[in-house]
Amino acid sequence: MAWISSEEAIRLLGVRPQTLYAYVSRGRLEARPDPDDSRRSLYSAEDVARLASRRSGPIRAADIAEASIAWGEPVLTSKLTVIVDGRLCYRGVDAITLSRTATLEEAATHFWAAPYAPRRDHPVGIPGPFKVRLFTALGARAGHDAHARGRSRTVLTADAATVLETLVDAATERRGNGAIHERLGAAWGLEPKGTDMVRRALVLLLDHELNASTFSARVAASTGASLSACALAGLSTLSGPLHGGAVAGVLAFLSEAEQVDAEAAVRARLDEGRALPGFGHPLYPDGDPRAAELLSHFDVPPLISAVQAAVMRETGEHPNVDFAIGAMAQHFGFPAETAFGIFAIGRCIGWLGHAMEQIETGSLIRPRARYVGVMPTPISPSH
Repeated sequence: MAWISSEEAIRLLGVRPQTLYAYVSRGRLEARPDPDDSRRSLYSAEDVARLASRRSGPIRAADIAEASIAWGEPVLTSKLTVIVDGRLCYRGVDAITLSRTATLEEAATHFWAAPYAPRRDHPVGIPGPFKVRLFTALGARAGHDAHARGRSRTVLTADAATVLETLVDAATERRGNGAIHERLGAAWGLEPKGTDMVRRALVLLLDHELNASTFSARVAASTGASLSACALAGLSTLSGPLHGGAVAGVLAFLSEAEQVDAEAAVRARLDEGRALPGFGHPLYPDGDPRAAELLSHFDVPPLISAVQAAVMRETGEHPNVDFAIGAMAQHFGFPAETAFGIFAIGRCIGWLGHAMEQIETGSLIRPRARYVGVMPTPISPSH
């Protein structure tokens, strides 16, 4: 059951606090203590939606649906990933624990609940800059791959592994054998320690519940599109600066700190009302465990530690996984495209897993829009 705060319940219902409490006392609205603050209460989102619908019709209920779109309550059921008590778990297994030993292929086997068995039927040698190669490779597959609807799970998981291999070969510009992180490390000229950090990051970025790119992949899957088309939808969404492109902002922030100093860079951004990229996460108020795990496995340079400390002093925010990937890139001298590549290749496992789960539901994702524009002129009755 989903729960919301009293402030949100009051806003959605359009009532005074006294009325909210009256609903509870009359048994019309279920409440429970907030586990994070015993002085506060949480209220059943389902009961609020029901009461809102009765009070003002579908518009009130639509408010609740709209509130779910941005970091709101869950809107889809899934057996794949859960974020609970500050932990990220894939099919019930802690992602941090998994990342300490598993390859990406082993993590995919767990996440898809099926063997990782790709076919070797994809093109290689795609020319162009790094991102262009990724988009071109998936686009080429999406243009001819069979629709996913109605195909068996065995066939789909083989397709999924092949789509991932297509992406890896495009990233490395060669068809390879061996573990994915080792192939990436060789292509990017990394030392063994850097290559192992890539492995850890790939597993930790594998999925993150219903994030923007995964939602895009599920929407595509709900239409019956091929798995390569679903991955392409995910990749397109990931490319935005607020998602997979966020690490570029972290690197720019670190560059500013290098030019002045950490304290000055942080205060300058705060004074100018600019964001501090790489810090804070709505789902991890006590800190992103993925960032903490990655940062604990290499000697963080003094500048990066100073930025962390300065942000904590000024805002109380913890680093998130974007900051950790940026710190890794700077420390190990990763090529410029590495951060996006790690994100895309790791998260592709999640896109494909969610796509297959959505296909199995057989349902189309088709939300409604609440129109707020100019209303059309009423049609006069004919005489």
